[in-house]
Amino acid sequence: MKNEKIASALKQKGTKKSEMNKMRWLLYVAACFMLHASFFISSCARMGSPDGGWFDDDPPRILGSTPADQATNVTEKKITIYFDEFIKLENASQNVIVSPPQLEVPEIKTQGKKIIVSLVDTLKPNTTYTIDFGDAISDNNEGNPLGSYTFTFSTGEQIDTFEVAGYVLSADKLEPIQGISVGLYDDMADSAFTTKPLMRIARTDGDGHFVIKGVAPGEYRVYALQDADGDFRFTQKSEMIAFSHETFKPSCGPDIRQDTIWRDSLHIDNILRVPYTHFYPDDVVMLAFQEVQTTRNLLKIERQQPDRFTMFFTYGNEQLPVIRGLNFVSDSAFIVEANEKKDTITYWLRDTTLVNQDTLRMDLTYLMTDTLGQLVEHTDSATEVLAKVPYEKRMKEQQKAIEEWTKQQEKLKKNEEPYDSIYPVKALEPKYDAPSAMDPQRVIRIEMPTPLASLDTAAIHLYSQIDSLWYRTPYEFGRKDSTLRTYELRADWQPGREYSLEIDSAAFVDIYGLVSNEFKQGIKVKSLDEYTTLTFRLSGIQDTGIVVRLLDKSEGIVKQERVAPNGSVTFRYVNPGVYYACALVDRNGNGIWDTGLYEADQQPEDVYYYHRSIECKAKVDITLQWNVTERKRFRQKPGELVKQKANTAKKKQMNRNVERAKQLGIEYVKKNAVTVKDIENKNNK
Repeated sequence: MKNEKIASALKQKGTKKSEMNKMRWLLYVAACFMLHASFFISSCARMGSPDGGWFDDDPPRILGSTPADQATNVTEKKITIYFDEFIKLENASQNVIVSPPQLEVPEIKTQGKKIIVSLVDTLKPNTTYTIDFGDAISDNNEGNPLGSYTFTFSTGEQIDTFEVAGYVLSADKLEPIQGISVGLYDDMADSAFTTKPLMRIARTDGDGHFVIKGVAPGEYRVYALQDADGDFRFTQKSEMIAFSHETFKPSCGPDIRQDTIWRDSLHIDNILRVPYTHFYPDDVVMLAFQEVQTTRNLLKIERQQPDRFTMFFTYGNEQLPVIRGLNFVSDSAFIVEANEKKDTITYWLRDTTLVNQDTLRMDLTYLMTDTLGQLVEHTDSATEVLAKVPYEKRMKEQQKAIEEWTKQQEKLKKNEEPYDSIYPVKALEPKYDAPSAMDPQRVIRIEMPTPLASLDTAAIHLYSQIDSLWYRTPYEFGRKDSTLRTYELRADWQPGREYSLEIDSAAFVDIYGLVSNEFKQGIKVKSLDEYTTLTFRLSGIQDTGIVVRLLDKSEGIVKQERVAPNGSVTFRYVNPGVYYACALVDRNGNGIWDTGLYEADQQPEDVYYYHRSIECKAKVDITLQWNVTERKRFRQKPGELVKQKANTAKKKQMNRNVERAKQLGIEYVKKNAVTVKDIENKNNK
């Protein structure tokens, strides 16, 4: 009996022990699960997940490099830079600049936590090399940028540290030019730019700003080049360039700058005065331009309409092509219309027989540029000019139109409605630019669709109303200069007065016998109370022949006037609105901006902008003082006119951990300052 009790007790004890072992095993499994889950959550939090962990807002750190940054006497052409985390490099071919420029493109790539740069060109002796990464380096997960970073080494005993900085703007509109190369020469010969690659280079950002680093002491000229063939010298007229005979000796000195410390996106925490080394010059302004493309070649011949064909050339010339007809008589066969540049020439066919001829065969002789760059006569033999729409198809379309018109007239006749029995003759349809309300300085223009054979000015009448009575008003009418089909009507338009322009039928007859219909337009000239008068008084410039342009917000020219000898210019009859202004130094007096020419040492014509907008109101006259050279050229153009916007600076994602801490009800001091235990304690409360 006693033994049975002992056995029973042992059995119960074994069962309890087994149950305890089972419980311990379950607790162990649960603990392992919790540990792995905690590790998974922690890992996700480190990657930026908003599930309770802290965001990574630190940029990658450089651990070292081979060779070392700022190393001297370097002979190897492979550079490896090591980081503390996986990184990415954005568009290395565009964002990374190696100086001196490399004729053989270097290989730049990332491998996990390092960047490898392999130079192909032979290293120059006693030369400082810079590899400017800009802000192209960032961490792989969060995209936090390293910031502006330049790696430097020297093949000689010392590192050159001077810098030259400034801006590149388009010479015609002072527009910042992004991505153009800017470089230095210590050779002062003008031929250096066309025979030698640039010594040191940089590339402009969205503001047109550049910084050339690693410059040795000495005297330099600065050039800009939109390099088309990768040889870092000016070899093609299609390349945009900027040059100056001004020389620079780089220097530096101590200076103080203010750095703003932001508490968050709205509040400033502190403003620090930070000493730094200021490099000079830092405000070089280069005005870039493209030379006129003087190479002359025939691009194409088109005959979109049967009554004319057009030749398109790459460049114009006063000597027009000579045509010898092969299947038609070319003498007096054409009326020739050329545009102002003489690079687009239209030949109107006088004879309707030629109009109906689908193919015109001709020998065509014209001036073209040969392989030596000289203009020589060239003949294209047996050239065929084909009508886009064949004669047969045109006749079918005309017959179809007549049949449809006939059916329509028969239907009207059947319904006992007015109808026509004769097919209407096509009329000449000029385009009249004669608005019902206009400014006193307005010129009325009439554009003809085809050249005229006759013009009857006696059929053109202009009347003005005075005290409810209409009187004839004198006018001038004639063809606009250098045009074939545009005519102008000028009159002494009186503010506040009403006019009537009346043109009789058959006033205009074209070379194909088409006749114009009558035209009538009432015109009201605006009163002086609807305008303002705007006057500029210019100073700071001694050039003569200055033209001031009044611009709209898209930089279209609203008005243009020449500056008087006393330095003033007045715009009358200015409609209410917001305007801008620029001044052009018109050296040749042609009223338009002219580009430069490097071979002739000719700079483009200077342009200056008034630095702010001008609001004009009716009946309020404005006089403005304008010192055109008071501001540097890169600070003149109003921001709302600038089309090339600045690059958005890459920034690490700030204050996300502060916001996360607020959600948890705790204070965030710095990354990882608040532990998981702190969060657990807060949750327990």
